[in-house]
Amino acid sequence: MGTTVAQEARQRQARWTVADVAREAGISPDTVRYYERAGLLAPAGRSAAGYRQFDAGSLDRLRFIQGAQRLGLRLREIRDLLSVRDTGVCPCESAETLLRRRVAEIEREIARLTTLRGDLEQMLARLPGPGCPDPEPGTWCPVVPESTEDGEGGDCSC
Repeated sequence: MGTTVAQEARQRQARWTVADVAREAGISPDTVRYYERAGLLAPAGRSAAGYRQFDAGSLDRLRFIQGAQRLGLRLREIRDLLSVRDTGVCPCESAETLLRRRVAEIEREIARLTTLRGDLEQMLARLPGPGCPDPEPGTWCPVVPESTEDGEGGDCSC
């Protein structure tokens, strides 16, 4: 069942504590405080007792931050997007630049990981077989004699 206009207006005007807004956003209260200190979240108003009070705009902003983080954007990049967003201008152009840069970073990381996987597979292929003698101290792989007593070469492929 949908919410009424009056319910939506009350929700926009609602004041939430750090714990409330953190719970709604699915993050810790310490994270909310950190975002406030880092300038990602506007300083909260205070109740008469000194408690921070957040509104629905703060929750929306926290969800924007979370979405941007899921895309791999860094907090400084998110701060830049938020500052453009705060001017009332769509941050699409800024977002496009950041997202294209992030895609390029991911492609470089995929290439690096692909190379790493190949290196690991090569190392696995060179591991000694079950008949390989124990390694000598200070070595990765034991020195295997050219041939054994029965005239066959050793199992170690290092």
